[in-house]
Amino acid sequence: METTLPDPALPPGCDRATVVLGDGRALTLDIDRDGTLRAITGASPATATAPEVRTLALVDLQANGFAGVDFNDPRLDTAQLDRALAAMARTGVGICLPTLITAPVERLEQCFRALEAGCAGSSLAKAMVPGYHLEGPFLSPLDGYCGCHPPSAMRPADIGLFDRLNAAAGGRIRLVTIAPEVEGAMALARHARGLGIAVAIGHTAADRATIAAAAEAGATLSTHLGNGTPKVLPRNDSTVMAQLAEDRLHASFIADGIHIPADTLRVYMRAKELRRCVLVTDATAAAASEPGNYTLGPVAIRRLPDGSVRDGATPGLAGSALTLDRAVCNVAAWLGLDLPQAAGLARDAPLRLLGIDPVPSVGQQAAIAHWRRETAGWTILGTRLGKRHFPAG
Repeated sequence: METTLPDPALPPGCDRATVVLGDGRALTLDIDRDGTLRAITGASPATATAPEVRTLALVDLQANGFAGVDFNDPRLDTAQLDRALAAMARTGVGICLPTLITAPVERLEQCFRALEAGCAGSSLAKAMVPGYHLEGPFLSPLDGYCGCHPPSAMRPADIGLFDRLNAAAGGRIRLVTIAPEVEGAMALARHARGLGIAVAIGHTAADRATIAAAAEAGATLSTHLGNGTPKVLPRNDSTVMAQLAEDRLHASFIADGIHIPADTLRVYMRAKELRRCVLVTDATAAAASEPGNYTLGPVAIRRLPDGSVRDGATPGLAGSALTLDRAVCNVAAWLGLDLPQAAGLARDAPLRLLGIDPVPSVGQQAAIAHWRRETAGWTILGTRLGKRHFPAG
């Protein structure tokens, strides 16, 4: 996949691409032969009817695995990590946070060490993986709220334990999801924020007052809001409604039409306002894979022909088979958004939550997703990361 036709004004081996940001602005990127950005200038935005659009590459804050690879496996190696990341790049992703779910402490340490060793040997990981997302074990063990996380491995929030896990992760935990009602959660939230780590709340039965207190302690995100809760909740006074109403919290959503029906997702995103919405996949090894049996850490999971991923022991959902390009295209269609605006929900907002400027700067590696409008909607054509091109499919 070529980014653009060669420009005679550029030195040999360099090229140029115009990308449209989520806010409608466009940037012209001059890309050096080594894949770094040599110059960035403003440009007129692409028209809404353009058949092809380039955006900056997407960011997935929650990926448990991909393309047959389980990030929650302590046997993970560099070759497996490379395979998963390359497959993610083919879906428009330029940055991801490999995510570990609740497990015994020793296993979490082993998984973080395996991730660190895999990243150390992977040039692709150096570009795509700025750190990790820890989702658990400081979550609610209550039925319905725990999701597929094993309640037996959950425990009170503990700063010493968190620091131990972060040490195993090379100090690279960038996002932690906790249930704020768990003992010690508020102190852990303040501690993590002091380290520059983003704090999310999820798998929680917390009431309005506790959610407000979590936001006061530094939480800025609700993890996969609308999921990790029982199917039946009080109509007006539930943890979902309280999180929707808390303006200090962004909310991430799994936009596959399975975790949340499209019409319900529209209501949630309108209530939260687009500026506080983030698209994630919650992908597992079953993403970009055929129907069949996989693992999510200690949990046996199965991808069904309908695209859902189920806990092998229950009919409940266990992560997803969603890819981030599909989430962007779904939301563009369901909410009537321009493609760049929808793509911004999977790039600009998540980067800001991590404290990263979403606008690229000179010297960074090029990270560009290429899209085409089809009769049925948008589709990804491929992604450029530095010098490397990852065609879709």
